[in-house]
Amino acid sequence: MRILVMGGTWFLGKHIAEGALGRGWQVTTFNRGRSGRDVDGVEPVHGDRTSRVDLERLAGHGPWDAVIDTSSSDLPPREVLAAATALSPAASRWVHISTVSVYEGWPHQPLTDVSPLLECPPDADESYGYTGPDGSPTQYGFQKSGGERAVATAFGDAAVFLRPGVILGPGEYVGRLPWWLERAKRGGRILAPAPAEQRIQPVDVRDVADFALTMAASSASGGYNVTHPQGATFRGFLEACLSETGGAGAPVWIDPAALVEQGVKQWTELPLWRTHAGVWAVDSSRAVAAGLECRPIADTVRDTWRWWAADGRPVDHPRWAEHGIDPEKEAKILASLA
Repeated sequence: MRILVMGGTWFLGKHIAEGALGRGWQVTTFNRGRSGRDVDGVEPVHGDRTSRVDLERLAGHGPWDAVIDTSSSDLPPREVLAAATALSPAASRWVHISTVSVYEGWPHQPLTDVSPLLECPPDADESYGYTGPDGSPTQYGFQKSGGERAVATAFGDAAVFLRPGVILGPGEYVGRLPWWLERAKRGGRILAPAPAEQRIQPVDVRDVADFALTMAASSASGGYNVTHPQGATFRGFLEACLSETGGAGAPVWIDPAALVEQGVKQWTELPLWRTHAGVWAVDSSRAVAAGLECRPIADTVRDTWRWWAADGRPVDHPRWAEHGIDPEKEAKILASLA
């Protein structure tokens, strides 16, 4: 099996490259060579995926049985279309890492793999779409939906779309789980979003990588939600963070309405917390039937802490600064609600 990984040097792309090598596959990676070290054992090709010249040069390194694209999150659909079109003569399949944000109903409604998608043409530029007044839909979601249509234009039934919600695990660059781990380690009274038994569905990056490889080797097509089928309660998640870090913290479970009234930003100041009904109601049964296997979230917490304690922050990323509530603000809220 020969595959091309668009990206391949950090987080999901790195895990995919390492997993493919572990299966005995031949792996080519394509990236700019700026955000991480190439995985030992791959054939690295460096270039800019928005350059037609670089894409034509890359195609000469094929053919491949599949392309797995992990690096299109910040690109408009027209650039995804250009890359997929340029590489289609050299690849049999395309596995596209997308997002649950492509759905019209996210995060307000429970979702399945056949829920309606946001409309966006495959050749749209970066200006297409909008973000709603309540934060949904998002322009990002429109753009990613257009990216899916771009790949489908070039690959048809040989295209697979993986739609994760939140991906956690070793190598995380966004900072959600590392923030909770550091907060647990610091201890004290911890601002926590009620209800404590709310189930959350983050998925481990290694499980997403393994499923992407499974889909690359299959004849499957279409969209697959990639969320944890069992999930964990928020209480269980925080207890795992406290246990792994040895923190002597005590979560204080605060009603969501009170948190909103206090100006706590959902999704960022308390990572993984959001009040919308559908945010953690994404059905992944089709992916499970196709081979998705998810380890317990407590294992993700454990392994992320071990990686974080040993290696620390992997790369500089602008989203890192968005996550986590300021300690002074947290203390004031806890004092006001006591």
